[in-house]
Amino acid sequence: MTHHDLPHTALMRGARPSTAARAARHRPASPPPAGSGPVPVCRLDRLTPGRGAAALLPDGTQIAVFRLHDDSLFALSNRDPFTGAHVMSRGIVGDRGGEPTVASPLLKQVFSLTSGRCLDDEDTALEVFAVEVRDGEVRVGADARAAVS
Repeated sequence: MTHHDLPHTALMRGARPSTAARAARHRPASPPPAGSGPVPVCRLDRLTPGRGAAALLPDGTQIAVFRLHDDSLFALSNRDPFTGAHVMSRGIVGDRGGEPTVASPLLKQVFSLTSGRCLDDEDTALEVFAVEVRDGEVRVGADARAAVS
């Protein structure tokens, strides 16, 4: 998929989020459709430890998949709730008190990789997706279990 396939709003730079977008960052994430299973996003060996990678789910949702140095995996929404930009996969991976985190590359708010909760603003969170590895393939979705097999 190229940038030409993305919705026009995903390509806008410097635009302020609309009132609806600002309100959406305070709403809990909607659950995936019933019966949706995990979908393959890439091979595990394609993910660099300590970095994130962006992926597009079949429904058009942009996610950020993170592989840590201990090979644990996390998947979150790629959309920064403070700016509306799809940049979380380019965030700075770290930890706060032993909790794995990612800092937004734009305004530097820090989010928990396990819960999606913003550690700098308790009213804001990223959507979290279940992630698993099966036969060397990273799969993301509602029915996935965080495990490596």
